[in-house]
Amino acid sequence: MIPVKQKHRILNQFLISILIASISLSSVAQTGRVNLPELGNSASDVLSKSDEREYAQGLIRQMRAYELLNEDPLINGFFSDMGYNLAASSDQPEAAFTFVVLDQPVINAFAAPGGVIALYSGLILLADTQDEVAGVLSHEIAHITQLHMYRAFEKGKTMNVLAMLAMLGLILASGGNGEVIQGAVMGAQAMAIQAQINFTRHNEVEADRVGIRTLSAAGYDPQGMADFFEKMGQTSRANGEGPPEFLRTHPVSVNRIAEAKSRIQNMPVVEADEGRQFYIVQARLRALLENDPKKAIAHFKTELEKPLSEARINGNLYGLAIAYQRDAEYDEAEAILSQLLEKEPSRLAFQLQMANLHRKRGQPQQAIDSLAVLYQSFPGNQAIALEYGKALLAQRDPEQAVTASEVLRQQLVTRKNDPALYALYAQAANLAGDEVRSTEAIAESYYQRGGTEEAITQLESLEKREDLDYYERARVSARLMELRIEASESDNPARS
Repeated sequence: MIPVKQKHRILNQFLISILIASISLSSVAQTGRVNLPELGNSASDVLSKSDEREYAQGLIRQMRAYELLNEDPLINGFFSDMGYNLAASSDQPEAAFTFVVLDQPVINAFAAPGGVIALYSGLILLADTQDEVAGVLSHEIAHITQLHMYRAFEKGKTMNVLAMLAMLGLILASGGNGEVIQGAVMGAQAMAIQAQINFTRHNEVEADRVGIRTLSAAGYDPQGMADFFEKMGQTSRANGEGPPEFLRTHPVSVNRIAEAKSRIQNMPVVEADEGRQFYIVQARLRALLENDPKKAIAHFKTELEKPLSEARINGNLYGLAIAYQRDAEYDEAEAILSQLLEKEPSRLAFQLQMANLHRKRGQPQQAIDSLAVLYQSFPGNQAIALEYGKALLAQRDPEQAVTASEVLRQQLVTRKNDPALYALYAQAANLAGDEVRSTEAIAESYYQRGGTEEAITQLESLEKREDLDYYERARVSARLMELRIEASESDNPARS
């Protein structure tokens, strides 16, 4: 976790990221230490591919620094797969995208430069079908492919600069107070968004049109988009406290819903998927997001009293098992998971949760045995590798730590931006006796969470060791130089 004082410094360095995020119709505070490329002075100045990639990576690290991301591999993996499936059917399948889930109970979604598309947990939990969430994702993908943010920048840059300056004054006056900072950011974004509403309505309609086409081409029911629009309107009327964030940044009118339905009628009929995995992931998100597991237990029990499809029943039972486990009611959790595994013995989510339960109950060998079989069958699966690594480390056995470090290091070959993976690998390497790899992994974990200076400190201490061999020293020195250059550019953005 980044200390408050360092968070204050991060905010002062990267207020420009808030500007761009508000233009991209965001409602989340996005700050960090990474030097973000400028968008230029004209809507025609589109970022280069390398700059877009740099911006996207920086934005992800900023969100990690403020602990906004849900990086559970089952949850994030499901919606990333959904996003990539949609992107592959868009009019720019070659474009780079990154899909993330934010642990915020807000009903919203946004697209940002560099192809970053975020779903808020509140929106996912509100959806009745996976087609509704896919409709939101396809809409946001269209914002990226149609260059709406670059068009909006030219229109709204003056207003956003003024809003950013006002926000800077509030942040500096706050002395680092988190609530004041959040209020300042949200206030500035509200000013920017309000100034752009008229300009963005055309973009919203265009994103609907393009998004519906993408939704259908990817095999989802395009009716999901219209259904979600209607749900937003109902939610707004029911709340009586103003519209949800999604409607503030994506204004929906009766005409817009009618237009969407009209377009859908001309689309090929899509056989709706029952959404088994969606309901499992949705229940997992709810069970993990709720601070009080007893409230989650009550929710799932209430849902299970309703007439539901088998897919939704199994999802709610799975969520109930997780909530029971979080409440240390292990026998109840195991009974439900056993019941679910009898129905679907090959469902990975159920298998992993049972292994997790064994580990939590102090039965790591049972977890290791089941996970070893899964890992042999699916060695590239992130969720399996992480759970397997945790089980192997549970007994603090150096020999098992060697196996864990090998499993986790293989994951790092393809997942070089995962701080949780680096942190777990650091534990494994340390217990296995490889202090050099452990410290390098700790440094990367800091860096991926926005802590560039902390990463530099770790590597500087490592570089001073006299027992490094030639290859270790070369590797550490090269990475240290990269981070120092990045930190220098962040402190002096005019030089970049």
